[in-house]
Amino acid sequence: MHTHRHSRFFLWALFVPLVALAPSGGALAQTKYPDHPVKVIVALPAGGSVDMIARSLGQKLNASLGQPFIVDNRAGASGQIGMPVVAKAPADGYTLTVSPASFLTTNKSIFKTLPYDPEADFAPVSRLVNQPMVLVVKDKAKYPTVAALLAAAKAAPGRLTYASSGDGSPQHLAGLMFETRTKAKLLHVPYKGGAPAVNDTLAGSVDAMFAVMPEAIPHVQAGKLHALAVMSPQRSPALPNVPTMAESGFADLSLSAWIGLFAPVKTPRQIIDQLNRAVQAALDAEMKAKLAENGMEVSASTPEELQQMVARDLKLHAELVKAAGLVPQ
Repeated sequence: MHTHRHSRFFLWALFVPLVALAPSGGALAQTKYPDHPVKVIVALPAGGSVDMIARSLGQKLNASLGQPFIVDNRAGASGQIGMPVVAKAPADGYTLTVSPASFLTTNKSIFKTLPYDPEADFAPVSRLVNQPMVLVVKDKAKYPTVAALLAAAKAAPGRLTYASSGDGSPQHLAGLMFETRTKAKLLHVPYKGGAPAVNDTLAGSVDAMFAVMPEAIPHVQAGKLHALAVMSPQRSPALPNVPTMAESGFADLSLSAWIGLFAPVKTPRQIIDQLNRAVQAALDAEMKAKLAENGMEVSASTPEELQQMVARDLKLHAELVKAAGLVPQ
């Protein structure tokens, strides 16, 4: 009897630790990512190229990973409303951002302080696309060429206006590059996103816009805007009749704006890698063709390559802002 009772106690003593070590159903479920919807912050208004990329990618990731990737537009203040939301979010892969380069590069030179650290608060996942810039105007008769626009700018320094999606945006950076390399002085008019900037360019409220290609293409093709030149080494297949800046006599005016996917820093590497693989698969031939129609070049990367691009552009954009004589706000 004593021996039997001792044996039962011995078996129970072995069993209890095994039960304690065994993962519960909840713990097993937590190992699967994603197991509920993922929020994708876009710190720009709906309707622009970054928003379009985020929504197209979200649909693909939903199909491949089995959970909704829901775009949440937090526009305003050149990314300073939306980007901190991601920076302060739990590092669990359920809050991401599809961001233009400028929020992680140019902003550091444009603003004295930021409510997020572009270098320390984000974990790169993958670059998504490159967007060449294109210089567009409403008044084709007044500004038929880049040379004509430059002559008008030099004739009245600080009077010719150009729109952008905000301080430090790719459109603003392109304008700064144009100014510093042509020695012209333009008047920058920032908006709260690409869509309202394009709308005012269409309305003739501003003279010009250094637009990212997807914003401009529909209006150029419809004859509502006149494209003077693309800021890329080669002509765009989407606008084959528009010359490059080099063909227009300005060889050193080349700029493209990349868009990337980022997570909060300290997001587990396995989640970063899983998202990277899903992005690589999502940017397939179908997506490539769809984006090419809008003047965007699919350009996926490793997390490390994207980190290197951020570091490179932080330096390049700082030099450009300094050369333009801009004082941080």
